[in-house]
Amino acid sequence: MKRPILLGIVGVVVALAILYAVRLAIKSPSTAVSALLSRETIAFAHLPDLNRARGQWHQSDICQLYFEPSVQEFLRKPLARLPKKDSATQALHEIEQLDPKDAFIAIARIDDNNPTLVGGFRFRGSQADAEKVVEKWRLSLFAKNPAAKREKVQHERHQIDLFTVAPFTLATAFDGEWFFAANDLGELKAILYRADHRGQDRKSTLESDKNFRAAMAHLPANYALSFYVQPKIFAEKLAALRAANGRNVSAEQQTMLEQMRSICGSSRFDQGKIHDLFFVGMPKLADAKLARSSLTLGTKDTFLYLAMLLNIGQKFDALNQATGTAPMTDGWRKTLQAFARTGVTAEDWKAAFGVELGALAEWPASARWPWFFATFPVQDAEKAGKIVEALTRVDEDSIWNQTEKDDVRYFSMVSPASLLAISPTIALSNKIMIAGLDPISVETAVKRNDAGRSELSNSADYDKAARSIPAPTNFFAYVDVPLLYSRLDAALRPMLFVSAAFLPWLSDYVDLAKLPPSEIITKHISPIVSSQRYDGDGYLAESMGSITLNQSGIGLVTLAAFGATYYQRAMAPSMNTLAPPAAAPTAPRHRTLPSPSPSGAP
Repeated sequence: MKRPILLGIVGVVVALAILYAVRLAIKSPSTAVSALLSRETIAFAHLPDLNRARGQWHQSDICQLYFEPSVQEFLRKPLARLPKKDSATQALHEIEQLDPKDAFIAIARIDDNNPTLVGGFRFRGSQADAEKVVEKWRLSLFAKNPAAKREKVQHERHQIDLFTVAPFTLATAFDGEWFFAANDLGELKAILYRADHRGQDRKSTLESDKNFRAAMAHLPANYALSFYVQPKIFAEKLAALRAANGRNVSAEQQTMLEQMRSICGSSRFDQGKIHDLFFVGMPKLADAKLARSSLTLGTKDTFLYLAMLLNIGQKFDALNQATGTAPMTDGWRKTLQAFARTGVTAEDWKAAFGVELGALAEWPASARWPWFFATFPVQDAEKAGKIVEALTRVDEDSIWNQTEKDDVRYFSMVSPASLLAISPTIALSNKIMIAGLDPISVETAVKRNDAGRSELSNSADYDKAARSIPAPTNFFAYVDVPLLYSRLDAALRPMLFVSAAFLPWLSDYVDLAKLPPSEIITKHISPIVSSQRYDGDGYLAESMGSITLNQSGIGLVTLAAFGATYYQRAMAPSMNTLAPPAAAPTAPRHRTLPSPSPSGAP
């Protein structure tokens, strides 16, 4: 009798322990920060553990690539041109010694387009030790602004250090193991009050906001960095602007921004890879589900595969109405005008095509440049043919040839003589529409689709990447970065060496002879995979790889900006040397008649 009772007690204890562990696991790591912020906080970013994140970064694929000897040798010359920041290195070392936890920066409010910022962190060790480090930062700031005013303000049991140089204000203070800073004295006092009375007035804190809690519940328990945005203030400003113009819209006509309840995201390290997550709390926009039917076109040489829901028919009328008012490219305007001339309507598009857009890019080793495809599933071949014929009439000066083979219609534009022979081609069958840049690649893609077998989906790299994130319902992207880099290296490396001969200034910035072999690069990078799905109360997007999809986009833009800047600086001296001498000033366009001489002669 005692044995069952004992087993029952043990079972209850184990159940309670599991429940407690689960509650700890699902508790948001941002709780310590959200309890300090006002419920009206517009946005904030949170770094739970700086030193831990830095250690994980050093173990990441990209960091391991950076420390490759051949990469370091190649970067030696460009890095030597960067200004040395010994003070920044010293400051970073001091920050590491403080071992900051729960570091955050937040936008508390925006008044007259002036944001009120507040930030802080928890530190390790005594307040006196932390004060020594912070005081160095304060003195450095004061030294750079000798006209600034510095004073001590006593607030309850806190001493606030106030730094003012109009119109800028910086207020800092300690509260136990916390250090806070704000560009508004009142906001600093408010966060000190919430820190001193933590838990007594939860209704006024961000932690109590239901939209915030629902959004942050989608983030993982452990992350390196997270952010949260409350779009309500921006939606209210948009609604106020529309009301001022006398425009009132129904709930169904609200913009996507007005439908958003919350936006949040996080980034974490996962076995050397970076895993990004973004969540947007909003109603579901469509019930369609991604099928990834265009995956059959993928091969072992495919470096890009993308599938997404794109209901053009649903937005057709809005695009037509915006043709004369909204800014759009000339190509879009001509396309909509061609549809109008040929009588193509939104209902025609909805009946002709499905809502899933597919896009692929492949680069065979024997090809000089990659092939690109775009696809739509066909539901009504007759209406789809009407739309494709309208597309061939967008540019009235272009010439299109039509052929038919194995019940597939091919529309190919005659390409004018040029350095790059591009002949846009559209293939239309009863099942799919495929658009590409030349007839041969499009016909090859049609044969793959008919075969129904996908080399890409059977590849180990694709399968591993696709399994690393949840199945998509709205968007999916796969980028084979190692394959793309190896093809780019083979195609561009000879061109770079040739260009260096014509651009001698390039050797001042980089030594192309030390460019690392592609094998060194590709062994440290992995494919990028990204998916989006609707998860109960909003859309959840995840991306994973050595770098993520968003990071790669930001990186490309940044590299392009730096490249353009360096190019302009380097070319400026040579352009000045080649510039022709300044022309002599021209005579004025009007003539001033001389005064008559005493003799009356002109």
